[in-house]
Amino acid sequence: MTEPGTELHEVDDHLDYGLSVVFIGFNPSLKSGEVGHHYANPRNRFWRILEGAGLTPRLYDPSEDRELLKLGYGFTNIVSRPTRGVEDITREEYAEGRLKLHAKLMEYRPKVACFVGKGVYTEYSKKSKADWGFQPEPLIPEMHEFVAPSSSGLVRMSLEEITDIYRRLQAFLSSEAV
Repeated sequence: MTEPGTELHEVDDHLDYGLSVVFIGFNPSLKSGEVGHHYANPRNRFWRILEGAGLTPRLYDPSEDRELLKLGYGFTNIVSRPTRGVEDITREEYAEGRLKLHAKLMEYRPKVACFVGKGVYTEYSKKSKADWGFQPEPLIPEMHEFVAPSSSGLVRMSLEEITDIYRRLQAFLSSEAV
């Protein structure tokens, strides 16, 4: 929980050309807005998932999020305003965020757009549902869309179940490197 009087800020995107993956979240948590780093809530399992899936060589700290650009990974969100939860995001924010996200993906053209949560993907794509993993009809040609479970501690899947899904992304990236 954010202390009274603590100033919240949007968390900067970490984007570049030629990235393998851009991880796309709903929006920053209050903790991320407070410290200025992606997936900073201590209950968020994102960094452990990346390491467990073999996507990173070690466990990174949220304060090192920019360092992942060197590994070919970027970060953005569909909505930039930090909130307590996704229920605090308005329909207008999603509509605006959808357009901004599409423009970012068109500009930077990562190999894979990884949506960290089915809800993030359905808000972006306007599709009513999605399966875990790669999507059969990406919105942007020649860009793979991968839907992964949210890393929030509120998700009722085990860490191992979530990590197994992220391993599919790692396997794809390894096969592409050959």
